[in-house]
This record gives sequence, C-alpha cells and structure tokens, in this order.
Amino acid sequence: MPTGDLPTLFPDAMLQRITRARVVAGFAIDDISTAVPLAKALLAGGIDVIELMLRTDAGIEAVREIAQNVPEMLVGVGTVLRPDQVSAVHAAGAHFAVSPGFNPSVVTAARDLGLAFAPGVATPTDLEAAIELGCRFVKLFPAAGLGGVDYLKSMAAPYAPLGIKYFPLGGVNPDNMKSYLACDAVAAVGGSWIASAPLIAAGDWAGLTARAADAVRIASES
Repeated sequence: MPTGDLPTLFPDAMLQRITRARVVAGFAIDDISTAVPLAKALLAGGIDVIELMLRTDAGIEAVREIAQNVPEMLVGVGTVLRPDQVSAVHAAGAHFAVSPGFNPSVVTAARDLGLAFAPGVATPTDLEAAIELGCRFVKLFPAAGLGGVDYLKSMAAPYAPLGIKYFPLGGVNPDNMKSYLACDAVAAVGGSWIASAPLIAAGDWAGLTARAADAVRIASES
C-alpha cells in the first residue's frame, strides 16, 4: 500500500515538528506548581516537545497549566490507557497523545476526537493492527528491553514502503540516542533522564535546562 493511501492519526505538520525536535522530554508531575517552570526550563534548553505522563493525580491539571501558560511548547501526553483519558487530555489542551501499548478502543477514541495519537507497539502484529486503524507514527516501547536499535531495524524493514515513523522510548539515554536517531525510520527519541524526578523535586531548573541543552546538542550531532 503506498504511503499516500494510508489514513493518518497524526497530521504531517505536527510529525514534522517532532522530527525537527529529534528529542522529546518525558516526565511525570507530582506537584502542579512545578509544571510551568519545568516546561519553561526545557524550552530554555532548546526542547519544545514533551510527553507528560499520566502517572500521577496531577497529570491532567499539569497538561492544562502548560498548554495555557507555555504556548511555545508542543504538549504530548503519555500513558494514555483508556478512552476517557483521551477525552480528558483533549479537553485539557494536549496537542497529541501516546500510549505504551496498542488498544484499539483508545486509538478509536482519539480518531473520533481528532486528537493526534501514536500508540505503543512492541511486535509486528501490534504494528499491523495500528496501521489498520490509520497509525503511521508509533511509539516503540520499551525500546531497549525489546532489543534496542537492532530490533527496531528488523521490525521496521518489512514496513518501510509504508513510511511508518517510530518514536523509541524506554532505555533511551545520552549514550545510545545517536544510534536510534541514525535510523531513517526514527522521527525522534523520548528520554526520561532529561527531566528526572530528583531535579523536578528539587526545583533545579538550571540543572534541568543544562540537561535539555545537552540532549539537544547530542541529537544535533546525529
């Protein structure tokens, strides 16, 4: 099937912006008061795309705070596991959402609302089911646990004619991110080391900005 014949759940313009960013900061928020300064610190370091994970009670409100107060940030939301969460993050102002696995009901909910969505895949079977529902941008998770770059290349090869793009997350770090980004099929990588929980808890925004800048530098060299 030619790429142009695929329906898509991810607008080209948004995917291109993520591809230009090359690295996406993933994190969870425990204290809502940290959401805006955290986003601004990432921006100061050159990262303008995030994956805010819904792993705490503060998640939805943190999405709303960043979407409203840091308009320069492309706000992605991760760990979206249920259709009602799709509705909640859409209402909060998220630009896109991702999930760790492939759940057809969640993908369908995103499609019905017009929310850009990238489901998680771990196998060719997952990937084919995602493609069937119009997904051409997918999250490979957990990337390192599955076999890293070698696994990604092996799985992606048969589907290369479809133009599928991947977002590896899980075990990606400063030492291996270049190898992922060197793969033509990879749009960007996700990393939780940038906005680590200790830095957020300490309010070390300067330290966080420095980590973001270092990640951007490494990505630019790939």
